[in-house]
Amino acid sequence: MDNRQIAQVFTEIADLLEIKGENVFKIRAYRTAADTVGTWADPVARMDDQQLRALPGIGKDLALKIRELANTGVCVFHQELLQEFPPTILDLLRLHGVGPKTVALLYGTLDIRTVDELADAARSGRLRDLKGMGAKKEALILKAIDERQKDTGRHLLSDTAAASAELVAYLREHAPGVDFIPVGSLRRGCETCGDIDILAIGGPSTSLGAGDPDLMDRFIAYPKVDRVLGHGDTKSSVRLQDGYQADLRLVPPDSRGAAMQYFTGSKAHNIVLRDRAIQRGFTLNEYGLFRTADDSRAAGETEEGIYEALGLSWVEPELRENRGEIEAAAERRLPRLVSAADIRGDLHMHTTATDGRDEIEAMAAAAHRLGYSYVAITDHSKALAMANGLDEARALDHAARVRALNGRFEGLTLLAGIECDILPDGRLDLADDCLAQLDLVIASVHSHFGQDEAQMTDRVLHALESPWVDVLAHPTGRLLLKREPLRLNMEAVAAAACHGVALEINCQVDRLDLNDAHARLARERGARLVISTDAHSVTALGNLRWGIHVARRAWATPADVLNTRSLPELRALLRRGRKAA
Repeated sequence: MDNRQIAQVFTEIADLLEIKGENVFKIRAYRTAADTVGTWADPVARMDDQQLRALPGIGKDLALKIRELANTGVCVFHQELLQEFPPTILDLLRLHGVGPKTVALLYGTLDIRTVDELADAARSGRLRDLKGMGAKKEALILKAIDERQKDTGRHLLSDTAAASAELVAYLREHAPGVDFIPVGSLRRGCETCGDIDILAIGGPSTSLGAGDPDLMDRFIAYPKVDRVLGHGDTKSSVRLQDGYQADLRLVPPDSRGAAMQYFTGSKAHNIVLRDRAIQRGFTLNEYGLFRTADDSRAAGETEEGIYEALGLSWVEPELRENRGEIEAAAERRLPRLVSAADIRGDLHMHTTATDGRDEIEAMAAAAHRLGYSYVAITDHSKALAMANGLDEARALDHAARVRALNGRFEGLTLLAGIECDILPDGRLDLADDCLAQLDLVIASVHSHFGQDEAQMTDRVLHALESPWVDVLAHPTGRLLLKREPLRLNMEAVAAAACHGVALEINCQVDRLDLNDAHARLARERGARLVISTDAHSVTALGNLRWGIHVARRAWATPADVLNTRSLPELRALLRRGRKAA
């Protein structure tokens, strides 16, 4: 089992224990273990008992359960808990705002076992009379059900990348002479993905013209296949155990570029490109670009060749959404998009001072290994009590500890910052004289998500008026496939941000907030961006790649992103740096 699957088992154990009303410390232990395993870089299934017990939050009992999962694929304790409840009970927990205590109430009082039964009960008004529910909670549950149905079949970009990489690794092991290329929404870096689409392209010695049945046999024999949907010589489709449909297509080498272009999409981009081809006397499809007059091949081996034959510069996959990229490619004015190599530092991360899992020194050492020039340690402020948030005195003591490490890691500067809560009325959680003594202040919303658009926009704008706020973090507060974004006027926020506050693209895999549309709006209005991991552990520093995808889809260049700058340039461009100047 991979880390993600083991973490899911521990999460389900914690949820089921909470539904049962078990000891809170036992529940917390499983949640901590799920977080540790889910974000750990190395496969925990390959670790021995000593290595497992060295992981944060993993004791003897949890180490034994990991070994049990690794060796047998199941955990007896997990299976016993599942037998105490209907198999559909966990579906209820995937609804936003429906936690284990609510599920226990619904199951215990109304015998609600499925999402459909919950929807029926809510629509008939049977929930509002339950203790702690009411008409408002009933309406929110119906909204969550509608949102869940809308997202059915979608998966996080990071999860899709992991599932695709595992499948490709399996295929490469069995067919080392074949080039396997993931395409579709995954290649475009979309925040959520549906299917996994993979092209198989053989080298000169591999006969793929008439198909390679053995490769297709290998594909449908993949251990994680739940059901075979189609099995042919040149295309096969399967349903994987984690809900993905995966398609494998065999492509001859001379159609490599055409197939990559066609199956990467998007549909809207492809329609415009096909129309352009027709206007120039060509036919474009997944096999190549052909002259209509005599059906001769004009291009197809490479994507660059296809775009060039149509009078276009090559379009990066993230831009292929029919949002002006064809016109820009025709005029040779596509931007040089930001890449991970451009990032010089990370401006948002947490430590054990609040809700992080690693000490300041460990986070700094990891950043040093990544080659960063600077990082900002930005633990939470006091309003986030559940995260052990810092009050003014603790924030300044923490800042002193951060700064004391400067000089220990050659070439790396640690900035003492804070992630300061924006209170419901727009005030900041810490006093100005405290914020003024820090190197960086991030402001963010963590509560009262139900405010209407006018209230929420006024709240955020009021916070941005503070001269000590440098960055607005995860501005819309969304959680992909779980929580809708805040009702916020992003036009107004972007306009206000032009006066010195940078807007964050948060790299947490279930946030990616700002989204690509809002990030593009912000940069077009003149606001600066930062791309930060919001890492709560050393391993989470590796999530930068997901925020990079968002920035690229927003047409962001290195100049649009503050943390591509050297430290002196960064300091000068921060709100407090402009104030000092």
